[in-house]
This record gives sequence, structure tokens and C-alpha cells, in this order.
Amino acid sequence: KIGEGGMGAVFEGLHLAIGRTVAIKVLHAEYAARQEVVGRFFNEARAANLIDHPCVVQIADFGHTQEGTAYIVMEFLRGETLTKRIQRGSLSCMDVVNLTRSIASVLVAAHDKHIVHRDLKPDNVMLVPDPERPGAERLKLLDFGIAKLMEGEQAGAVKTRTNMMMGTPSYMSPEQCRGAGGVDERTDVYALGCVLFE
Repeated sequence: KIGEGGMGAVFEGLHLAIGRTVAIKVLHAEYAARQEVVGRFFNEARAANLIDHPCVVQIADFGHTQEGTAYIVMEFLRGETLTKRIQRGSLSCMDVVNLTRSIASVLVAAHDKHIVHRDLKPDNVMLVPDPERPGAERLKLLDFGIAKLMEGEQAGAVKTRTNMMMGTPSYMSPEQCRGAGGVDERTDVYALGCVLFE
């Protein structure tokens, strides 16, 4: 086990056939019978693959085990969250500008696909080694689990109840605090401003 959150746990795994290390996110058993929660969990895989951006964590598979446990298999990331980076000390202005531009680039790609992240925060930004530039880093935006695939745009997308509040309060726009119904791309822009300020 390499991490745990309110909805599930993340494990380091090995794809035996190809010898690749992967991360496996597993939904907690108490949520297995709640279709809305399972749908939101699988929403992460659908949203990430629809965006298809190098700064979005890559999803390899998702489904249910024979016991009925919901899981998502994704690329294994070696790095640290933006939260941990901030805790280590202040970032240079150039680092802040570059990080903000990279996050904005992912948001543009997501919004072009009519996907709103709705939980943008430093904990959902991983800084990992950049394979194209030795010694440099790139970011990976994580956790599209509560992403909103805009109604009418994506068939089979999970729709949240209008009055349901989802997200992390310190980064939520006023309309997001009022409920999911009034949320659009601007809520991610608001959250990006909060992250930039932090």
C-alpha cells in the first residue's frame, strides 16, 4: 500500500506479463454497493483517457475483481505532490509561472473535452522526472474522480445531483460551494488561482 484516501487505497503493483510497475487504486469495500460512488470512481478513468494529455496520469485498465471490488490501474508515478514541494520551502517565481502554465494547459485540454476537474489542489498535482529533459520535472494532474463530464456531451457519464457539494473547500469556487449544478469550467480557473496564490 502506498496511499489511502476517503474513497479508496492505492497499491504498488506489477504487471507480470510486461514487467511494468503500476499503481492500482481500489475502492473501499463499503462503497461497492453504491452505484453512484462506483460510477464516480470509474469516471476518473474515463475522464483521464478522454483528455489524452501528457500531464494527465495515464489509465491502463479499470473494472471489478471477482469479489466485486472496483479498481483502476494507472501509471506508477515517482515524485512528490505540489503540497510537499510547497512545504519544503517557497518556490521561485519562474517555477510558479511554469507550474501554473502546465496546469492551465491540462485544464484547457480537459475543458476542450467538456470535462471540469472540480478538485484542483496541490495534493492532486504530482511533480515527476521529465523523461524528455534529464534533471527537469513535469507535472501530472491526478484524481479526476469527481470530474464533471458536462451533461449532454459524454454518453454514459456520471451526473451528480444538483444540490451535492463536492470538492475541497479551500479551493472551491462560490458556485461550487452552493452545489454541483452551477459548476462549469470557471470553477477550475478559480481553483487554479487559489493554487497559484498558495
